[in-house]
Amino acid sequence: MSDSNQQQGQINIELDEKTAEGIYSNLAIINHSQSEFVLDFVTIMPGVPKAKVKSRIILTPQHAKRLLGALKENIHRFETTHGEIKESDQPQIPLNFGPAGQA
Repeated sequence: MSDSNQQQGQINIELDEKTAEGIYSNLAIINHSQSEFVLDFVTIMPGVPKAKVKSRIILTPQHAKRLLGALKENIHRFETTHGEIKESDQPQIPLNFGPAGQA
């Protein structure tokens, strides 16, 4: 990256091949403390009584709020292009991780 690009506040971000594959998740468990938000991404398979956390992201409250705003904006753009995202009824999954939200 040239010095002029760095002076304009641009960041060079690398994405290796393994990370680019991504991780599928159909359950997010969100916990928080006074200083951080913890997002655990889980894959639950039908008929399998056990599931593992596949990825954990830890954010400051400020970054969690920015993520929420970015998701809202991107969902709005998606729905403007492709139509409303329909939510389906999901069966309740018994989880006991303390106070948490699910997405």
